[in-house]
Amino acid sequence: MAKHSQSQPKYKRVLLKLSGEALMGEQEFGIDPKVLDRMALEIGALIGIGVQVGLVIGGGNLFRGAALNAAGMDRVTGDHMGMLATMMNGLAMRDALERSNIRTRVMSAIPMSGIVEHYDRRRALRDLKDGDVVIFCAGTGNPFFTTDSAACLRGIEIDADVVLKATKVDGVYSADPVKDPSAVKYETLTYDEVLDKKLGVMDLTAICLCRDQGMPVRVFNMNKSGALTRIVVGEAEGTLIE
Repeated sequence: MAKHSQSQPKYKRVLLKLSGEALMGEQEFGIDPKVLDRMALEIGALIGIGVQVGLVIGGGNLFRGAALNAAGMDRVTGDHMGMLATMMNGLAMRDALERSNIRTRVMSAIPMSGIVEHYDRRRALRDLKDGDVVIFCAGTGNPFFTTDSAACLRGIEIDADVVLKATKVDGVYSADPVKDPSAVKYETLTYDEVLDKKLGVMDLTAICLCRDQGMPVRVFNMNKSGALTRIVVGEAEGTLIE
């Protein structure tokens, strides 16, 4: 196995998408500080080998709109509440990164003066080139769009080499590997195969956006220690969609 510290990264700039649920750890709700610290170390390892990192975090650990929508809550209101949840996660992640001496900027798609900066693509690009981690919050700023779509959009906007989607399993399978032991893992897939097979990796908007703009997506298990570094130095990890 290659020594990561001496490896030349395959990807110079990545957009990492973390689910809000990933921050819960073993808890049923909220943010586990141990998970934040571990993710900060993993991201710090990328910064250490010269990789530029943009980050999008979901909000499902703090707010899930589906049940409230079913109970009659307006969808737009629910989505706005979800955007605020991503902001809280972004601030928590910034704190963990800065405690690890990693310069970090949080940008929001909706104005939140005095707490985080409003999203500015050119500023984000300058910060990335300076070696800062840039966390993009509040999704796209519009209701009806998921944080997966936001991750793909921001990845395309900042001209990332790849969108890295962190999940609980080590790639894309033909079925849920937890429920179906016969499920087969895919090493590579095309965007159209993901759509045709209804694999549910991301929502249709996100996949179509990546397909139309030629943005590769790699799905991997963030709980697997060192997986993130292995990906950026070009080792086989997870499933590549392109």
